[in-house]
Amino acid sequence: MRLLIGNMNYSSWSMRPWLLLRQLEIPFEEEKLSFNAPDFETRVRAVSPVGKVPVLVDGDFVVWDSLAIAEYLAEKFPDRGIWPRDPRARARARSICAEMHAGFGALRDRLPMNCELLLKNVAFERAVERDIARVVASWTECRERFGAEGPFLFGAFSAADAYYAPVVRRFLGFSVSVPEVAANYIAAVDALPAMRAWMAAALVERDYVAIDEPYRDRR
Repeated sequence: MRLLIGNMNYSSWSMRPWLLLRQLEIPFEEEKLSFNAPDFETRVRAVSPVGKVPVLVDGDFVVWDSLAIAEYLAEKFPDRGIWPRDPRARARARSICAEMHAGFGALRDRLPMNCELLLKNVAFERAVERDIARVVASWTECRERFGAEGPFLFGAFSAADAYYAPVVRRFLGFSVSVPEVAANYIAAVDALPAMRAWMAAALVERDYVAIDEPYRDRR
C-alpha cells in the first residue's frame, strides 16, 4: 500500500492515517508531496478525483478521505484493533471521529496544526473556547467510560486516537490549558513512537506554507 500525504508540519488530515498505519505496524510506503509544489494537485489527481491528501493506494484500488481510509483498513486488517472490540465503545469511537471530521470549525481556523509551533498566553475567541471544552469533555467521557485498560480514549490505541492526534498537536502548540485527565491523555499521545517519528520528520522539513501560518509576521 502507498499513502500520499502533504507537508508533515501542517497536514492534520495526513497525520491521521499515517499515524494509524505506523503505530499499528501495518506496512505501507509513504509518498510525501509539498503543498508548495506547483504540480501538487496534478500529482494527487493522477490517483484521486478530489486532488487532496491523504490518499491510500492499494494495488489498483484507491481510497481517499482519512475516515474512509480508517474504515478500509479496519476491514482489510480486522485483527489490528483499528476500532475498539466492544460494540458500544466502537460506536462511540466512530461517533467522536465523525464529530471531529465534520465539526470544530473555530478550533481548526484559530489553532491550525503546526508541529514547529509553540505559543503561550494566546487569547481565544468564545467559539474556540467552546470547541476546546467540547473536545475535553469528549476525551474525559471516553477515558472514564471506556479507557480502563490503557492510557488512550478506549484503553488501547485506536483510530479515535489517530483522529484526535492533530488536536493534541494543536493544544500543545498553542499551550492550551486542560484538566488532568485531558493532560494525561495528551502526554500519552505525544509519547507514541509513531507520533515521535512524525514529529522528527516534520521538524526537518523547513517548507513554509503561508496559508497554514496566518499568525506569522513575514515582514
